[in-house]
Amino acid sequence: MSEFGGIGILLVIALVFPLMALIPSWFIQPRQPNEEKLKPYECGVDTVGKTSVQYRVSYFLYALVFVVFDIETIFLYPWAVKFQKLGLFGLVEMLIFIGILTMGLWYAWKKGALTWK
Repeated sequence: MSEFGGIGILLVIALVFPLMALIPSWFIQPRQPNEEKLKPYECGVDTVGKTSVQYRVSYFLYALVFVVFDIETIFLYPWAVKFQKLGLFGLVEMLIFIGILTMGLWYAWKKGALTWK
């Protein structure tokens, strides 16, 4: 067995057990849809008017910038651990990386991406 055989077995088990529960229940479930069952449930209160209201989600850009800088932290941690072993080459390489990310932050700031609208 290869070194990834255990992971493969775990993956198969993780897929088989939920399917063993879902497939039989799908076959034996009662199928009697009616108008009341197809309505969206809203805390027991009958809906009035349009039920799906669209609203603007404006925090996605903040989440995107957060993910970029979170990934920066992930790359900075191993560099900090091996800083002495990497020497000057590692320092220059990381300064270039941080410089590119700083330019990205500056660009996002100038474009108004960090201003709540």
